[in-house]
Amino acid sequence: MEENKDEKLMEKIISLAKRRGFVYQGSEIYGGLAGTWDYGPLGVALKNNIKDAWRKKFVSSRNDMYEVDAAILMHPAVWQSSGHVDTFTDPLVECTKCKKRFREDTLKVKGKCDDCGGATGEARQFNMMFSTKIGAVEDSAATVYLRPETAQGIFVNFKNIVDSFHPKLPFGVGQIGKAFRNEITPRDFIFRVREFEQMEVEYFIREEGWENHFTYWKDSIVEFIEELGVDMTRVCEVEVPEVDRAHYSKRTTDFEFEYPFGKKELFGLAYRGSFDLNNHKLEYVDEDAPAGEEKKITPHVIEPSMGVDRLVLALLVSEYAEDM
Repeated sequence: MEENKDEKLMEKIISLAKRRGFVYQGSEIYGGLAGTWDYGPLGVALKNNIKDAWRKKFVSSRNDMYEVDAAILMHPAVWQSSGHVDTFTDPLVECTKCKKRFREDTLKVKGKCDDCGGATGEARQFNMMFSTKIGAVEDSAATVYLRPETAQGIFVNFKNIVDSFHPKLPFGVGQIGKAFRNEITPRDFIFRVREFEQMEVEYFIREEGWENHFTYWKDSIVEFIEELGVDMTRVCEVEVPEVDRAHYSKRTTDFEFEYPFGKKELFGLAYRGSFDLNNHKLEYVDEDAPAGEEKKITPHVIEPSMGVDRLVLALLVSEYAEDM
């Protein structure tokens, strides 16, 4: 009964978002394209307000932050070095009866199709990166990927920022931009989609004392989403166990929001260690290092990351009310 009630609430929010000009189905006049959504005039205004508030709080009001806008298409070696080519996968299963495909970890009953109840086959790993060709001739064109995250655009510009501005540790680089994932089963309106927008910071620190930086960023982001107007009674903190963390993470804390379709991640905070800078073979010369200590170091990274689209949905849910 409760599930049916929540499904109806989600339907009402989606309908209202369309009627009032917040969000439209992508390519709607041609039947729509799964996992894509277009933002109307009020949706654009809401997204811009969110991004402007994020930029003001985490970039423009600080003297230890820099902002970049990296290219969506990047050299394929970036994704090989970052581990995405080998590890950015989801378990894919196919129903033996209706032939529909699903992410195995989202099935209501493991081994059973959500649509027809048929048995699913063995899971296989499916890489979620969109690939395309760059070059004039198809036969000799190189394969490149639409970026599945904005973070690598920051890491590959680490040396440029250091050479241009000579920042002292700790310092951060922020970015707002589009990312793309070939989701097996996009769902839940604008929550899980194939094209989305991220707001991320990579905050570069010395390894010692990383726990203090982690706590600082956690508190700052909780404060930010509360200031935006997110219903904090729907928000809960989840410490992600090692088995469920991304391959690069030494610690991850997720903050989940209670959407009508269940508690799902609203934003995440990860301690990436020196994984990315090591993989890209990037270092930092620490002129403030105490006498006798190595000046050339690889900084560690704290990464607060949130999706603009998920924040839009959380705000729509938080503010939705019906006049009785």
